[in-house]
Amino acid sequence: MKAAGRSAGFRLEGQDAFVLHSRPYRESSLIVEAFTRDHGRVALMARGARRPRSALRGTLLSFQPLQLSWGGRGELRTLTRAEWRGAYAPLKGEALICGFYLNELLLKLLPRDDPHEQLFSAYLETLAQLGEGAERPPALRRFEMCLLRELGYAVILDRDVEHGMPVAREENYVYVVERGPVPEADAPQGGVELSGQTLLDMQSGVFASAATQQQSKLLMRTLINHCLGNQVLHSRQLLRDLQEL
Repeated sequence: MKAAGRSAGFRLEGQDAFVLHSRPYRESSLIVEAFTRDHGRVALMARGARRPRSALRGTLLSFQPLQLSWGGRGELRTLTRAEWRGAYAPLKGEALICGFYLNELLLKLLPRDDPHEQLFSAYLETLAQLGEGAERPPALRRFEMCLLRELGYAVILDRDVEHGMPVAREENYVYVVERGPVPEADAPQGGVELSGQTLLDMQSGVFASAATQQQSKLLMRTLINHCLGNQVLHSRQLLRDLQEL
């Protein structure tokens, strides 16, 4: 039986995980934020990981599948072992910044000690797609939609919330935050304008057309900004800067 969060046993062995972020702690250690399959986002102290002869040195890298072991019951646990579980193709250029974007989303939106196995699988799949050179916008939109679902934010795409009617691909709609799509003629001020075709494409996970890619990007950015509140995503600015070079 899986034990999640602070009810977990004192020591956990061989947990599938990825490093989201790490920062120096004291003279030779690291604080590692990890995303794990069975325990969600956890904070781990890697004692001595910055020492030249540490077994952890060079292992705690982002975007590489790991198995982590740790002990402790508090919010900050102690990392005891980290092992590679194979390697992904290295992320470069825009794909690398997209990886940072995924990690930043998880760090800022995912509560600690809250397991999300489907989101973990989506993260793993998205990293593989980015590393293989797949088209980035569809991969990011699918991950964003999975993240919002896992956070309990229902993204309604298949019906008009004003009248309860199925979305018509030939009609135009306005997506109202915390409500959903309403016909353009009935829409209040604000919201994201998009076509019925885009809504249905997003519902089916198809992002082939340029219009769907553009409109879905604007919608997901609006919904994610709403969830972030006043938090800023620095990876977005990095990507904009890179695209302007």
